[in-house]
Amino acid sequence: MGILQIIKPQEKDLGGFSVRRLLPYAKQRMVGPWIFFDHMGPAEFSAGEGINVRPHPHINLATVTYLFEGEILHRDSLGSYQLIHPGDINLMVAGSGITHSERERDAIRSSPHRQHGLQLWHALPESHEEMPPAFFHYPSTDIPTVEIAGVIVRVLMGEAYGVSSPVATFSKTIYLEATLQSGQSLKLPHIQEAALYVVSGEVSVDDKPLQQYQMMTLENCSNMTISTEQTPQSTRIALIGGEPLGERYIFWNFVSSRKERLEQAKRDWREERFAKVHGDETEFIPLPNEPA
Repeated sequence: MGILQIIKPQEKDLGGFSVRRLLPYAKQRMVGPWIFFDHMGPAEFSAGEGINVRPHPHINLATVTYLFEGEILHRDSLGSYQLIHPGDINLMVAGSGITHSERERDAIRSSPHRQHGLQLWHALPESHEEMPPAFFHYPSTDIPTVEIAGVIVRVLMGEAYGVSSPVATFSKTIYLEATLQSGQSLKLPHIQEAALYVVSGEVSVDDKPLQQYQMMTLENCSNMTISTEQTPQSTRIALIGGEPLGERYIFWNFVSSRKERLEQAKRDWREERFAKVHGDETEFIPLPNEPA
Protein backbone atom coordinates (compact mmCIF):
# COMPACT_ATOMS: atom_id res chain seq x y z
CA MET A 1 0.00 0.00 0.00
CA GLY A 2 1.33 3.46 -0.92
CA ILE A 3 4.54 4.09 -2.88
CA LEU A 4 6.01 1.06 -4.66
CA GLN A 5 8.97 2.33 -6.68
CA ILE A 6 10.41 5.10 -8.84
CA ILE A 7 11.03 4.39 -12.53
CA LYS A 8 13.58 6.35 -14.55
CA PRO A 9 13.10 6.61 -18.32
CA GLN A 10 14.96 4.77 -21.05
CA GLU A 11 15.80 6.75 -24.18
CA LYS A 12 14.45 5.10 -27.33
CA ASP A 13 15.25 6.18 -30.89
CA LEU A 14 12.17 6.06 -33.10
CA GLY A 15 13.98 7.11 -36.27
CA GLY A 16 14.86 10.79 -36.33
CA PHE A 17 13.69 11.58 -32.83
CA SER A 18 13.89 10.01 -29.39
CA VAL A 19 11.36 9.35 -26.66
CA ARG A 20 11.56 8.58 -22.96
CA ARG A 21 10.02 5.17 -22.28
CA LEU A 22 8.72 4.44 -18.78
CA LEU A 23 6.52 1.38 -19.41
CA PRO A 24 6.94 -1.51 -19.81
CA TYR A 25 9.61 -1.66 -17.10
CA ALA A 26 11.49 -4.75 -15.93
CA LYS A 27 9.98 -4.65 -12.44
CA GLN A 28 6.67 -3.06 -13.45
CA ARG A 29 5.25 -4.43 -16.68
CA MET A 30 1.85 -2.80 -16.26
CA VAL A 31 -0.02 -0.28 -14.12
CA GLY A 32 -3.68 -1.23 -14.04
CA PRO A 33 -4.52 -1.78 -17.72
CA TRP A 34 -1.66 0.48 -18.94
CA ILE A 35 1.25 -1.36 -20.56
CA PHE A 36 3.13 1.33 -22.50
CA PHE A 37 4.09 4.92 -21.68
CA ASP A 38 6.23 7.12 -23.95
CA HIS A 39 7.08 10.79 -23.40
CA MET A 40 7.96 12.45 -26.71
CA GLY A 41 9.94 15.68 -26.59
CA PRO A 42 9.90 18.52 -26.23
CA ALA A 43 11.55 17.95 -29.62
CA GLU A 44 12.87 20.73 -31.86
CA PHE A 45 12.71 19.97 -35.60
CA SER A 46 14.39 21.95 -38.35
CA ALA A 47 12.58 22.71 -41.60
CA GLY A 48 12.24 19.50 -43.61
CA GLU A 49 12.39 17.27 -40.53
CA GLY A 50 9.73 15.87 -38.23
CA ILE A 51 7.77 12.82 -37.14
CA ASN A 52 7.46 10.27 -39.91
CA VAL A 53 6.32 6.92 -38.49
CA ARG A 54 5.54 4.52 -41.34
CA PRO A 55 2.51 2.19 -41.26
CA HIS A 56 2.70 -0.49 -38.56
CA PRO A 57 0.21 -2.87 -36.92
CA HIS A 58 -1.34 -3.35 -33.46
CA ILE A 59 -3.58 -5.99 -31.88
CA ASN A 60 -5.55 -6.44 -28.63
CA LEU A 61 -4.83 -2.94 -27.25
CA ALA A 62 -5.85 0.71 -27.52
CA THR A 63 -3.44 3.56 -28.21
CA VAL A 64 -3.96 6.98 -26.59
CA THR A 65 -2.14 10.00 -28.04
CA TYR A 66 -2.11 13.36 -26.24
CA LEU A 67 -0.11 16.42 -27.32
CA PHE A 68 1.11 19.42 -25.35
CA GLU A 69 2.58 21.09 -28.44
CA GLY A 70 2.64 20.47 -32.18
CA GLU A 71 0.46 18.49 -34.56
CA ILE A 72 0.42 14.87 -35.77
CA LEU A 73 -1.45 13.42 -38.74
CA HIS A 74 -3.06 10.06 -37.94
CA ARG A 75 -4.11 7.70 -40.74
CA ASP A 76 -5.28 4.10 -40.33
CA SER A 77 -6.68 1.07 -42.12
CA LEU A 78 -10.25 2.05 -41.21
CA GLY A 79 -9.89 5.12 -43.42
CA SER A 80 -9.41 7.60 -40.57
CA TYR A 81 -7.60 10.84 -41.43
CA GLN A 82 -7.25 12.93 -38.30
CA LEU A 83 -5.06 15.85 -37.24
CA ILE A 84 -4.17 15.68 -33.54
CA HIS A 85 -3.80 19.05 -31.82
CA PRO A 86 -2.74 19.91 -28.26
CA GLY A 87 -5.32 18.88 -25.67
CA ASP A 88 -7.12 16.41 -27.96
CA ILE A 89 -7.45 12.72 -27.14
CA ASN A 90 -6.82 10.35 -30.03
CA LEU A 91 -8.03 6.84 -29.14
CA MET A 92 -7.36 4.00 -31.57
CA VAL A 93 -8.71 0.60 -30.58
CA ALA A 94 -6.72 -2.12 -32.32
CA GLY A 95 -8.91 -5.03 -31.25
CA SER A 96 -8.50 -7.86 -33.77
CA GLY A 97 -5.99 -5.80 -35.75
CA ILE A 98 -5.35 -2.36 -37.21
CA THR A 99 -2.59 -0.59 -39.13
CA HIS A 100 -1.77 3.10 -38.77
CA SER A 101 0.84 5.74 -39.55
CA GLU A 102 1.84 8.90 -37.71
CA ARG A 103 3.31 11.64 -39.84
CA GLU A 104 3.25 15.41 -40.27
CA ARG A 105 1.70 17.56 -42.96
CA ASP A 106 4.07 19.25 -45.42
CA ALA A 107 2.84 22.60 -44.11
CA ILE A 108 4.20 21.71 -40.65
CA ARG A 109 7.44 20.12 -41.84
CA SER A 110 8.34 23.05 -44.09
CA SER A 111 9.20 25.29 -41.10
CA PRO A 112 11.06 24.77 -37.81
CA HIS A 113 8.61 23.39 -35.24
CA ARG A 114 8.24 21.59 -31.90
CA GLN A 115 6.52 18.38 -30.90
CA HIS A 116 5.71 17.42 -27.33
CA GLY A 117 3.31 14.83 -26.01
CA LEU A 118 2.55 11.46 -24.47
CA GLN A 119 1.62 8.23 -26.17
CA LEU A 120 0.21 5.40 -24.09
CA TRP A 121 -1.22 1.95 -24.73
CA HIS A 122 -3.68 0.16 -22.55
CA ALA A 123 -4.43 -3.51 -22.83
CA LEU A 124 -8.00 -4.57 -23.56
CA PRO A 125 -9.84 -6.97 -21.26
CA GLU A 126 -9.97 -10.49 -22.67
CA SER A 127 -13.63 -10.05 -23.60
CA HIS A 128 -12.67 -7.10 -25.87
CA GLU A 129 -9.28 -8.19 -27.23
CA GLU A 130 -10.73 -9.37 -30.54
CA MET A 131 -13.38 -6.68 -30.91
CA PRO A 132 -13.59 -4.97 -34.32
CA PRO A 133 -11.00 -2.17 -34.58
CA ALA A 134 -12.33 1.33 -33.97
CA PHE A 135 -11.16 4.92 -33.97
CA PHE A 136 -12.30 7.78 -31.73
CA HIS A 137 -11.16 11.39 -31.64
CA TYR A 138 -12.12 13.86 -28.90
CA PRO A 139 -11.25 17.55 -29.38
CA SER A 140 -9.77 19.44 -26.46
CA THR A 141 -13.06 21.26 -25.84
CA ASP A 142 -14.75 17.91 -25.00
CA ILE A 143 -12.32 17.04 -22.21
CA PRO A 144 -13.61 18.09 -18.76
CA THR A 145 -11.53 20.39 -16.57
CA VAL A 146 -12.01 20.85 -12.84
CA GLU A 147 -10.27 23.09 -10.31
CA ILE A 148 -9.28 21.43 -7.03
CA ALA A 149 -7.93 23.84 -4.40
CA GLY A 150 -6.61 26.05 -7.18
CA VAL A 151 -5.06 23.16 -9.17
CA ILE A 152 -6.30 22.75 -12.75
CA VAL A 153 -7.04 19.08 -13.50
CA ARG A 154 -8.08 17.63 -16.87
CA VAL A 155 -9.79 14.24 -16.61
CA LEU A 156 -8.73 12.67 -19.88
CA MET A 157 -10.20 9.20 -19.30
CA GLY A 158 -12.37 7.71 -16.56
CA GLU A 159 -13.83 9.51 -13.56
CA ALA A 160 -12.16 11.65 -10.89
CA TYR A 161 -12.96 14.65 -8.71
CA GLY A 162 -16.67 14.41 -9.51
CA VAL A 163 -16.34 14.64 -13.29
CA SER A 164 -16.40 12.00 -16.00
CA SER A 165 -14.55 12.02 -19.32
CA PRO A 166 -16.48 11.18 -22.50
CA VAL A 167 -13.54 9.14 -23.83
CA ALA A 168 -14.42 5.48 -24.37
CA THR A 169 -13.02 2.97 -21.87
CA PHE A 170 -13.22 -0.82 -21.75
CA SER A 171 -12.21 -1.48 -18.15
CA LYS A 172 -11.86 0.60 -14.97
CA THR A 173 -9.32 3.16 -16.14
CA ILE A 174 -8.07 6.59 -15.10
CA TYR A 175 -5.88 9.07 -16.98
CA LEU A 176 -5.61 12.67 -15.89
CA GLU A 177 -3.32 15.65 -16.26
CA ALA A 178 -2.80 18.43 -13.72
CA THR A 179 -0.82 21.67 -13.58
CA LEU A 180 0.37 22.83 -10.16
CA GLN A 181 1.70 26.31 -9.53
CA SER A 182 4.37 27.11 -6.96
CA GLY A 183 3.49 25.81 -3.50
CA GLN A 184 0.25 24.08 -4.49
CA SER A 185 -0.82 20.57 -3.52
CA LEU A 186 -3.33 18.02 -4.80
CA LYS A 187 -4.92 15.05 -3.07
CA LEU A 188 -4.93 12.03 -5.38
CA PRO A 189 -8.14 10.10 -6.08
CA HIS A 190 -8.41 6.49 -4.93
CA ILE A 191 -6.96 4.15 -7.58
CA GLN A 192 -6.14 0.47 -7.07
CA GLU A 193 -2.94 0.67 -9.15
CA ALA A 194 -1.54 4.00 -10.29
CA ALA A 195 1.53 5.72 -11.70
CA LEU A 196 2.40 9.40 -11.34
CA TYR A 197 4.65 10.93 -14.01
CA VAL A 198 6.31 14.35 -13.87
CA VAL A 199 6.22 15.94 -17.33
CA SER A 200 7.85 19.15 -16.13
CA GLY A 201 8.96 20.57 -12.77
CA GLU A 202 9.14 18.36 -9.69
CA VAL A 203 6.81 17.24 -6.91
CA SER A 204 6.79 15.50 -3.57
CA VAL A 205 4.46 12.58 -2.90
CA ASP A 206 3.79 12.31 0.82
CA ASP A 207 7.15 14.12 1.24
CA LYS A 208 9.04 11.74 -1.09
CA PRO A 209 10.59 13.72 -4.01
CA LEU A 210 9.86 12.88 -7.64
CA GLN A 211 11.95 14.58 -10.33
CA GLN A 212 11.08 15.59 -13.87
CA TYR A 213 10.83 12.60 -16.26
CA GLN A 214 10.46 10.13 -13.39
CA MET A 215 7.46 7.89 -12.71
CA MET A 216 6.31 6.73 -9.29
CA THR A 217 4.12 3.65 -9.05
CA LEU A 218 1.48 3.56 -6.33
CA GLU A 219 -0.91 1.05 -4.82
CA ASN A 220 -4.26 2.04 -3.29
CA CYS A 221 -3.24 5.70 -3.43
CA SER A 222 -6.25 7.01 -1.50
CA ASN A 223 -5.43 10.00 0.75
CA MET A 224 -1.99 10.53 -0.82
CA THR A 225 -1.02 14.13 -1.57
CA ILE A 226 1.36 15.59 -4.15
CA SER A 227 2.85 19.03 -3.53
CA THR A 228 5.27 21.47 -5.12
CA GLU A 229 7.94 23.67 -3.60
CA GLN A 230 8.00 27.45 -3.78
CA THR A 231 9.64 27.70 -7.21
CA PRO A 232 9.10 30.08 -10.15
CA GLN A 233 8.02 27.41 -12.63
CA SER A 234 4.79 25.44 -12.71
CA THR A 235 4.70 21.62 -12.59
CA ARG A 236 2.78 19.38 -14.97
CA ILE A 237 1.96 15.79 -14.01
CA ALA A 238 0.13 12.86 -15.58
CA LEU A 239 -1.61 10.20 -13.50
CA ILE A 240 -2.64 6.83 -14.95
CA GLY A 241 -4.06 3.69 -13.42
CA GLY A 242 -7.04 1.45 -12.85
CA GLU A 243 -7.83 -2.16 -12.10
CA PRO A 244 -5.29 -4.76 -13.23
CA LEU A 245 -6.33 -7.02 -16.11
CA GLY A 246 -3.99 -9.94 -15.47
CA GLU A 247 -0.86 -10.98 -17.33
CA ARG A 248 -0.23 -9.68 -20.83
CA TYR A 249 2.46 -10.63 -23.33
CA ILE A 250 4.10 -8.06 -25.55
CA PHE A 251 6.13 -8.25 -28.73
CA TRP A 252 6.91 -5.10 -30.70
CA ASN A 253 3.52 -3.41 -31.30
CA PHE A 254 1.48 -6.46 -30.32
CA VAL A 255 -0.09 -7.04 -26.89
CA SER A 256 -2.23 -10.03 -25.95
CA SER A 257 -3.24 -12.31 -23.10
CA ARG A 258 -2.21 -15.25 -25.35
CA LYS A 259 1.32 -15.96 -26.59
CA GLU A 260 -0.01 -17.81 -29.63
CA ARG A 261 -1.91 -14.67 -30.67
CA LEU A 262 1.38 -12.78 -30.89
CA GLU A 263 2.77 -15.49 -33.17
CA GLN A 264 -0.30 -15.25 -35.38
CA ALA A 265 0.08 -11.45 -35.58
CA LYS A 266 3.73 -11.83 -36.59
CA ARG A 267 2.75 -14.18 -39.41
CA ASP A 268 -0.10 -11.93 -40.52
CA TRP A 269 2.15 -8.86 -40.73
CA ARG A 270 4.96 -10.76 -42.44
CA GLU A 271 2.54 -12.16 -45.02
CA GLU A 272 0.76 -8.80 -45.54
CA ARG A 273 -2.61 -9.95 -44.23
CA PHE A 274 -3.23 -6.77 -42.19
CA ALA A 275 -5.32 -4.13 -43.96
CA LYS A 276 -3.31 -1.25 -45.40
CA VAL A 277 -3.49 2.37 -44.27
CA HIS A 278 -5.80 4.35 -46.55
CA GLY A 279 -3.75 6.93 -48.44
CA ASP A 280 -0.47 5.55 -47.07
CA GLU A 281 -0.26 2.12 -48.69
CA THR A 282 3.31 2.04 -50.01
CA GLU A 283 5.63 2.07 -47.00
CA PHE A 284 5.63 -0.10 -43.88
CA ILE A 285 7.79 -0.98 -40.86
CA PRO A 286 9.04 -4.59 -41.04
CA LEU A 287 8.99 -6.93 -38.08
CA PRO A 288 12.02 -6.36 -35.84
CA ASN A 289 15.17 -8.21 -36.93
CA GLU A 290 13.73 -8.82 -40.39
CA PRO A 291 14.90 -7.13 -43.61
CA ALA A 292 13.09 -4.00 -44.73
